[in-house]
Amino acid sequence: MLQFAHYFLSRVTVYRKSFCIVAVVGLFLSLPAILFAGRMEVDSNFDGKVDQWHHVTDSGEVLKVEYDLNFNGAIDQVQYFKSDKILDRIEFDTDHDGTFEQIQYYTGKNQIDRIEKDSNNDGKIDWKEFFNAAGKLIRGEIDDNHNGKVNVWKFYDEQGVLEKAKYDTDHDGKVDRWDRMRQEKVVEAAFDTNGDQKPDQWQYFNVSGNLKRVAYDTNHDDKADYWEFLDKNGKVTRVEQDRNFDGKPDLTQKP
Repeated sequence: MLQFAHYFLSRVTVYRKSFCIVAVVGLFLSLPAILFAGRMEVDSNFDGKVDQWHHVTDSGEVLKVEYDLNFNGAIDQVQYFKSDKILDRIEFDTDHDGTFEQIQYYTGKNQIDRIEKDSNNDGKIDWKEFFNAAGKLIRGEIDDNHNGKVNVWKFYDEQGVLEKAKYDTDHDGKVDRWDRMRQEKVVEAAFDTNGDQKPDQWQYFNVSGNLKRVAYDTNHDDKADYWEFLDKNGKVTRVEQDRNFDGKPDLTQKP
């Protein structure tokens, strides 16, 4: 995990929340530095080795800053600027393997806009996060089988709390599962079992995450007509059926 670090001209403060890393820019002006034409080299931890490289224009405007955050001699974070002190993006080598697998993009006000990540180090982006103007996470898109297509979508409320998700579980390009969350736990999951892109099975969970009820649309008229009720051990305790499909149970069975 990245740690707090303070640097000449730029300070990167790193926060981690679920799968997010968010960095902001500040100032720190008391570290040893060597200035070359177009580049300034900094030893931030006073060990005699350069661990920052600031690339600047002739007028002193910062274009790019490279960091060796774990002081192993290899660059593992690079900041790119649109103009002086206005971030464009930051690239991270979070596992220090020499490959940059995460990129953070910023608006013109150094506000995080989105994060893109290569989660399995195959050179392809498979995880994206999008943020609102307040810097709160609002949406996530994931390619969990790494075929180049998004098949998991996560949606967050204005406080950045996960409230719903949808999935293409069989990777055929069609959504076939919809989840609704409370306190980031699934309370309802709906499934499309026949491929018509409409739910025909619903699972309901209690606050402990245990399945308590399952509803089925057996004739695919978009209404449940068969229900199973379960105890805390997952055992079916009651079955109800709507045999004439009028929306009302007319048969109840108990094991």
